Amino acid sequence: MQSLAPSSTISIKSIMRTPSPLPNPHRLAFTVQSAASRFDSASNTTNPAVSAAVPVPVPAPSTNNFTSGGVGKSRADWQSSCAILASKVVSQQQNTEKTGGADNITVVNGHKTLDLVPIDNLPKPLTITDLSPAPMHGAQIRVAYQGVPGAYSEAAAGKAYPQCEAIPCDQFEVAFQAVELWIADRAVLPVENSLGGSIHRNYDLLLRHRLHIVGEVQLPVHHCLLALPGVRKEYINRVISHPQALAQCELTLTKLGLNVTREAVDDTAGAAEFVAANNLRDTAAIASARAADLYNLNILADGIQDDSSNITRFVMLAREPIIPRNDRPFKTSIVFAHDKGTSVLFKVLSAFAFRNISLTKIESRPHRNRPIRLVDDANVGTAKHFEYMFYVDFEASMADVRAQNALAEVQEFTSFLRVLGSYPMDMTPWSPSRED
Repeated sequence: MQSLAPSSTISIKSIMRTPSPLPNPHRLAFTVQSAASRFDSASNTTNPAVSAAVPVPVPAPSTNNFTSGGVGKSRADWQSSCAILASKVVSQQQNTEKTGGADNITVVNGHKTLDLVPIDNLPKPLTITDLSPAPMHGAQIRVAYQGVPGAYSEAAAGKAYPQCEAIPCDQFEVAFQAVELWIADRAVLPVENSLGGSIHRNYDLLLRHRLHIVGEVQLPVHHCLLALPGVRKEYINRVISHPQALAQCELTLTKLGLNVTREAVDDTAGAAEFVAANNLRDTAAIASARAADLYNLNILADGIQDDSSNITRFVMLAREPIIPRNDRPFKTSIVFAHDKGTSVLFKVLSAFAFRNISLTKIESRPHRNRPIRLVDDANVGTAKHFEYMFYVDFEASMADVRAQNALAEVQEFTSFLRVLGSYPMDMTPWSPSRED
């Protein structure tokens, strides 16, 4: 997997770029009749046999016998050139439909056009395929992730798309926008951790943006305590890392005797980069072993997570959904909202239970457009209820009739329903931490 340098991290200010101007070649053409008239006006002679020729384009200067005025050195040279061009026109007309009019105009796709000789070596206009070809799974594609090189998200991108070009982004939303603006082909972003729970920011962004989930990847998290070369644990008075990494290593840090200040930063690899860039000899970072290699740090302690069963689930996002199938285990993610209280939620869940469809996750998030619902009752007064959006993952493909019927029933009870994606499940065998 290739990775961009930390200095090339995409930020929210650099997400927009100016497209390169497209070439606009000008085609020049002349008719044999007009050329003949120019020649005849210069030589005071006429050639009626040439006047009936069809229009042809001007050949390249290096391949014709015309002078700068468009006329050959002699009448014989000019007639020879006309004969060559006319033979090319005749060969082209044999494959084209004719209308049969007096002026013998060619019809192409129902429109009248002139028979022009193709001009080679002209730049072709860019197409949508040239701008961003549809890559095959695992091919050399551009994958956006949040963080800097050495982050766990980069490792997840490499697991999802081997040999990809990993594009670091400074924020989750920038990774979404990178795919929407064709800067990247895919985005790989975390949505939940087995110890820390859901990453709520990305659930909110899934609803705000129009990208589709096309896959998932589960990555075991293996934390290391990193410091500058020559620094010992006794010299450390501060540990920095991502908030979840600090929480996941709290007990181990205490066992190591590191009862020091703990500060949160944006990501684990960013903490390692910060220690190395500022030559902080009193500060350690919690990050991956790859981050230690990238930023020339020593590993003071390996596998310091409190629980070896520490796995982060990432989703792969694309501009277009994939076609659901039934030949392998699939998972489907949806989000919905309802208007009529908790009884509707029970009916929605029953739609899956009656069809023996297993739910793997249910998450509620505040309804940002309508966070509070007021209910007036003449007897007890006014009640305020919080409104929620519900995210649900279930083990079934949208190609499965059971899933289709379940969502049809769910739609009857909800005011909003959206399928975020139907995608293959990550069936990679799980192995615990290397320390075990």
